[in-house]
Amino acid sequence: MSGYDIIDEAYIDSSPDLVWHSLVAELSGAASFWLPFNTFESSGPADELGTTVKWTVHPKGKDKGGPKLRFTSRTVSVVPGRRLTAEYFEGVFRGTADFTVEPVNGGLATRVSLHFTAQPQGLAKVLSKVADIGQKHSDATQLAFANLNTVIGGRHTSNGVHR
Repeated sequence: MSGYDIIDEAYIDSSPDLVWHSLVAELSGAASFWLPFNTFESSGPADELGTTVKWTVHPKGKDKGGPKLRFTSRTVSVVPGRRLTAEYFEGVFRGTADFTVEPVNGGLATRVSLHFTAQPQGLAKVLSKVADIGQKHSDATQLAFANLNTVIGGRHTSNGVHR
């Protein structure tokens, strides 16, 4: 396969504000819910234009050995609380990550999605010949979204107050 165009989504039992805050914190390096497969190092808050994020994919899990897929993105577009787009410009992928956060059920739940559009480079291109990187990406994203629901599910905001 020459490239990836994948959309993963999930419903989180929490308010959009908390989902957004958690997503931005994770991309900024919080290591709260994307473990064990992805870690992030950020030059600043991920929801600020121009912020760079170094992504490391740990196919076997963090600290479990095996190859590490590393790439860097730059935040290129933000609609606060709703959408964050990052462009991969260095490392094993070139493309974009487009995260969206949308209220459902009157804001008592949230649909979160990641649209991953990328061309593999280097090690990722080599590994794509022997492994279904697209499926592994979706599996890791779905696990991360399930972990997010476990971490913040059932929590909501009302006038800025966390319950």
